Amino acid sequence: MIGVIQYGMGNIGSVKNALDHLGIPNIVTADKNQLSSCERLILPGVGAFEPAMNILTDLKFDVFIKEWALNEKPILGICLGMQLLLTSSKENGTTNGLNLIPGQVMPIKNAHRKIHIGWNKVEPTIENAIIPKSGFAYFVHSYACQPENKLNVIAETKYGNSFPSAIQKRNVTGVQFHPEKSQDFGLNILRNFAHASV
Repeated sequence: MIGVIQYGMGNIGSVKNALDHLGIPNIVTADKNQLSSCERLILPGVGAFEPAMNILTDLKFDVFIKEWALNEKPILGICLGMQLLLTSSKENGTTNGLNLIPGQVMPIKNAHRKIHIGWNKVEPTIENAIIPKSGFAYFVHSYACQPENKLNVIAETKYGNSFPSAIQKRNVTGVQFHPEKSQDFGLNILRNFAHASV
């Protein structure tokens, strides 16, 4: 069972539809007791870093997610959800994140537009069970994750400078794109997350 965290900042409908399409048991809820009974978590996210982090903190989801990760249980951050996994963001000042993967969220550099929207290639940089091969995914973002340890980068994408489009530290994984909107390539990533060993 995958628990999708409902905190008001995520593309919940599309994520649930994708999991249902794959036949993966899932529940969308803000109930921590229900989430605790799940084997894996998805932290979705659409919007700005600071309000999302404020909501997580107000709902005590920050503590819940950190304890989940410390217990070596798998969690996948999607889009803004990936960014929230890092130490801090430079969006509208500096805002602290969950610090599950050390690093900062910075503006996309040297691109012809500040926002990266549309289809782009995701290229694995290291062998991993979540993204075993390259493919095209759908992006909507203007900030990118910069982990301190480059070994935490498992895939990159070129837009202006190359940026990490997927990161991982043991049981904690993040993807900057929307797998739920990325056709077969994205569906395979959700399937891999559902079945990958920690």
